Amino acid sequence: MWRLICGVVVSLAVWIAVVSLLDRSMRYGWHDYAAVEKAMTFTFAMMIARLSESAISSLVSGYLAALVGRDGRAPLVAGVVLLLMFIPIHYSIWSHFPIWYHLTFLISLPLLSSLGGKLWSAKPATA
Repeated sequence: MWRLICGVVVSLAVWIAVVSLLDRSMRYGWHDYAAVEKAMTFTFAMMIARLSESAISSLVSGYLAALVGRDGRAPLVAGVVLLLMFIPIHYSIWSHFPIWYHLTFLISLPLLSSLGGKLWSAKPATA
C-alpha cells in the first residue's frame, strides 16, 4: 500500500514539474505563445503544443509511478487523481477552448499515465 501511495505522490509531483518545465520552455522560446498566454487566445498549433506538454508529462509520470509503485495501479490512480483535479479547472475555462481540446486533455490524463506505467512493466527483465 505504501508503494502505491508513494508512486502516486511521485507521479503527481513529476507531472507538475515536467509540465511546468515544458511550459516555461515554450513561453521563453515561442514569443507569440507568451504574448497570448494570459488571455488564453491560443492558435491551433499552440493548443496542440499544450496537449503535447501534458502527454509527455503523463507518460513520464506514469512510468515513474510504476517504477516506485512496482505495479500498474499507481499510474492509473495518479492519472485519475489528475483527472479529478483538472475537471473543475477545465469547467472554469470551458469557454476559452474548443470541446475537442478539453476532452483530449482530460481523457489523456489517465490513459497516458497508464501507458507510461506499461512502458515500465514492458522493460526486459534483468538477469
